[in-house]
Amino acid sequence: MFPKVVQVIPMRDYSVYVYFEDGKIVYYDMLQMIEKEAFCCLKDVELFMDRCTVMNDTLAWDISGNWDNTTCLDIDPDTLYALPLAKDAIA
Repeated sequence: MFPKVVQVIPMRDYSVYVYFEDGKIVYYDMLQMIEKEAFCCLKDVELFMDRCTVMNDTLAWDISGNWDNTTCLDIDPDTLYALPLAKDAIA
């Protein structure tokens, strides 16, 4: 099975609630990832919040704002799906 993300809800603390097609909901903390060079542009919390989306069937950030799925920053859906269920999911 290939996990497919259908919705994401970013939070101001650099975390994201990730909703999968099969109903699984996980909580992903991006705080340490934004320290890595590839993701450092997401330190701007407004950019983190505004550009967080679903692209390529996974959690992504549309950095350029032109909806080009080849230039977005994204997280491997298998990595996300392996996380435990979110304890306090947002409905």
